[in-house]
Amino acid sequence: MNKDSKIKDISNILKVLGSPFRIELLYEIGSGEACVCHLVAVFKKRQAFISQHLMVLRDAGILKTRREQKYIYYSVTDMEIFSILEKAAGLFGDGKKIVFQIQKLSSNSKCSCPKCEKEKGR
Repeated sequence: MNKDSKIKDISNILKVLGSPFRIELLYEIGSGEACVCHLVAVFKKRQAFISQHLMVLRDAGILKTRREQKYIYYSVTDMEIFSILEKAAGLFGDGKKIVFQIQKLSSNSKCSCPKCEKEKGR
């Protein structure tokens, strides 16, 4: 891979990560795979809006999918993406505190997918 191609790849990843909502999605999915209905319950946003952002992350190679019956579960392809986000957060003060707050979003979720129902019944 030549230098120009590598620079273009880096630029594309940074563009994808340039959306605050995509960063929130990544942290939610990074704490465990999630289906769209789970993400709708967590973020209280329209399914179409969430799906568009998921598609961008998947097309960039940041997310992968797994189908189970009618549900598609999203997971992070490489957890190293979070080291990039934490380094960026660290440039602007106490980044770890921000990351921790983002990761706490799912505790209020009211998703009824089989995975969430199984976790609630622990």
